[in-house]
Amino acid sequence: MALSIASREVDGVTVLDLSGRITLGEGSVQLREAIRDLIGKGQKRILLNLGDVSYIDSSGLGELVSAYTTSKNQGAALKLLNLTNKVKDVLQLTKLYTVFDIYDAEVTAIASYK
Repeated sequence: MALSIASREVDGVTVLDLSGRITLGEGSVQLREAIRDLIGKGQKRILLNLGDVSYIDSSGLGELVSAYTTSKNQGAALKLLNLTNKVKDVLQLTKLYTVFDIYDAEVTAIASYK
């Protein structure tokens, strides 16, 4: 299943609801373009909802790290929400769990930007 991205605004935070797979090729390119587009428009608060992401491969992980770095360099804050067990395991194995701000509840994540 390809990656689909739906964007919505909550209290000045852009939430990207991701579903599908973040993998080499189309999935990681879509994510990269979505993040760059938001930052290009001046959006500084970005929350990635990964609740419906079934799989992430190494290039998908690379894309998350790249999005995080790009955001930070542009003065934006990128945070993660609703990690599935598979994605959480991958982030813990790669020690990336400590790099990202990760939340289980959207309300808490949105409040963290204030």
